Amino acid sequence: MCLGKALTGGYMTLAATLTTDAISQGVGVLMHGPTFMANPLACAVANASIKLLLNSPWQDNIASIEAVLNSELSSLRSSDKVTDVRILGAIGVIELTQDIDIEKAQNLLIDNGVWLRPYGKLLYTMPPFTISKQELLVVTKAIKTVVEKL
Repeated sequence: MCLGKALTGGYMTLAATLTTDAISQGVGVLMHGPTFMANPLACAVANASIKLLLNSPWQDNIASIEAVLNSELSSLRSSDKVTDVRILGAIGVIELTQDIDIEKAQNLLIDNGVWLRPYGKLLYTMPPFTISKQELLVVTKAIKTVVEKL
């Protein structure tokens, strides 16, 4: 199993590969690039991120995020520009009927104080578990604006 950037809460690149002895012996040395470099700063960030996660009500936070995403984004299902709205925990995905004009979407998002990375037909958010309701409402408003103006 490969654990990626989530180890650091998304702040820095760091990953860990977990395997059994049998698989490790069969595969041999795992080559890695920058994402897998265990530099001291990234490891310190990972330790702080894990401590924050384990000492927080993260499950309650995810449930709250999911509730806001549902209440704010579900109405987009009725848009003729939208194929689907998928929300699971702290992940919200809007699938559009056509590929997103990335430049236009990015400009609209930035104008609304939000940075998201549309991909193909998908406009999605995966906010941090520590996001406030007010901050999340800024994100959902920006998503609705992009869908409306594309």
